[in-house]
Amino acid sequence: MSDLPARSGIKPIVWVIAFVAVAVLIGLAYVSLKNTRPATPAVPLEKFTLVPEFTLTDQTGTAFSSADLQGKIWIANFIFTRCKGPCPLISTRMAELNGKLKKIHDGVKLASFTVDPEHDTPEVLSKYGANLGANPADWKFLTGTPEATNEIIVKGLLQPIAKEPDGTPAHSQRFVIVDGNGWIRGFQNGEDPEVVQKLMVDIGELLRESPASQK
Repeated sequence: MSDLPARSGIKPIVWVIAFVAVAVLIGLAYVSLKNTRPATPAVPLEKFTLVPEFTLTDQTGTAFSSADLQGKIWIANFIFTRCKGPCPLISTRMAELNGKLKKIHDGVKLASFTVDPEHDTPEVLSKYGANLGANPADWKFLTGTPEATNEIIVKGLLQPIAKEPDGTPAHSQRFVIVDGNGWIRGFQNGEDPEVVQKLMVDIGELLRESPASQK
């Protein structure tokens, strides 16, 4: 009885290669499908309170009021020009934000409120702003009487002001985000290394809410 011819078999290494290839293709398909899923809708920024009307003086010596910000998204921070603490860092981050906004949207305004209005006259603030590259049309440095500045900062923008034992102002390092209708919509810590990126995200959310009103 003659032997049956041996069947030609597939080498084990070929099966291994085929298995790995299929596994890779399945993995790539999964990643592709995952990336094409609809993104989770962003949670709208909370509305905290309406900013009350105010009138102060900007770095050019011109009266500036809340009416000038109507219909504009704006970002506020709090500084004083003699500050040896966090102010230089916070102002530098506002300048960085200013630079990014110029590239993508020139309708967003910035407002730096002094917490030392008796020293920070328009002339002093003008020099301070110029050193940061601030264009007065887009970035206001605001001063006024102590009563007027405290009123808008503490009661209007919900930020604390105090005095150190030596009389130096102590103040918030927060940035305050305000929408075009005058609502406070959020706060960001000015000492956070990622604060500029976070502010850009918040601004983008507000622009998407009502782009027509933010021109």
